[in-house]
Amino acid sequence: MTGADYLLPFRTKLRSIRTESFGADPAGARMERIRRSPHFVDGVFQNPVGARTRPSGSTVEFAKIYFHKEQRARRTPTGTVPVHATTLADLAAPPATGLRLTWMGHSSVLAEIDGRRILFDPVWGERCSPFPFAGPKRLHPTPLSLAALGPVDVVVISHDHYDHLDLPTIRALAGTDTVFAVPLGVGAHLERWGVPPSRMHELDWNETATVAGISLTATPARHFCGRGLRNQQHTLWASWAVVGPEHRIYHSGDTGYFPGFRDIGAEHGPFDATMIQIGAYSEYWPDIHMTPAEGMRAHLDLQGGRPHGVLLPIHWGTFNLAPHPWAEPGEWTKDAGEEAGQAVAFPRPGEPFEPAGKLPAEAWWRAVSQPIAHPWRRPRGAESVAETSRGDMDLAGER
Repeated sequence: MTGADYLLPFRTKLRSIRTESFGADPAGARMERIRRSPHFVDGVFQNPVGARTRPSGSTVEFAKIYFHKEQRARRTPTGTVPVHATTLADLAAPPATGLRLTWMGHSSVLAEIDGRRILFDPVWGERCSPFPFAGPKRLHPTPLSLAALGPVDVVVISHDHYDHLDLPTIRALAGTDTVFAVPLGVGAHLERWGVPPSRMHELDWNETATVAGISLTATPARHFCGRGLRNQQHTLWASWAVVGPEHRIYHSGDTGYFPGFRDIGAEHGPFDATMIQIGAYSEYWPDIHMTPAEGMRAHLDLQGGRPHGVLLPIHWGTFNLAPHPWAEPGEWTKDAGEEAGQAVAFPRPGEPFEPAGKLPAEAWWRAVSQPIAHPWRRPRGAESVAETSRGDMDLAGER
């Protein structure tokens, strides 16, 4: 380092050590459009409802829990996660009902809807991290390679966190003809990684793009963004309402619970299927991720306050991102579905199913999980999830 290097602004130095995985900051016309967004206030994107985006409580106490040997063991499977060996034959024939979902793990879902193929939050990388040698590692392999997936009409990204926006996956998809639908600002990352602007739809909340006869609307979510050392909150996060000629589906991305689910459902629902985040919750960040009970409440809100369609739990089982036991999201969601009288699909990673057909219902995680406590269970006779969807619920921060 020369003496002149010390004169460089600190931000310039930070940029110089950022690897390509960090992506790119919005600039130029893209940044001007961001500044015009009604959701960009005081230099940052704002949530629809106030949210703490940094962990609350004592960092020391959180570290004690997170790194405790016994607690760490509970956050991983005890054996090999049963992945469905998805093949081209599984996906070759079109869905008989016009809608088929294949959960690839975490928040990655292939949705075949009314003759089109939509891939949500594809993460095929080994780690959700900017570095190949550190960060949360996969707890199960991808069910099939990207090459074996076949052509995709549109790739939908919910936000730019590493477990939803993966450099090697985007690089591979950039070499195809697929179109990308992303929240405002996220296009800067994709452009740096080789996706031409002509193949991107970059949307603010409540904006809609139409691809191959399917409408994709970026809907509000309660979360945050960022990939680097400087988190400027200059890229938006979103959930997505997708509407075809015959079917409607919803992908939550990452979000805390907020009343806006009712508005989204009233505007774009009811949905044949919702893909709802039910994992990586904690009392240390109750505003930005949902517990399974909150996820069920969100689904019911999206459906007009009553059980309808099918809920596919996402954002669990693939990466170790929170202090809760590995299998707890599945177990809790199963209880919540039964309590609400709501149909829930529990496919193994890679197992295709049609929401209008026979749903995968086996609690497959139990074979490779340590025993799970059930602190969320209420005494017999307590009010149901459906009833509490109109009032307060057992939130993570209250336990």
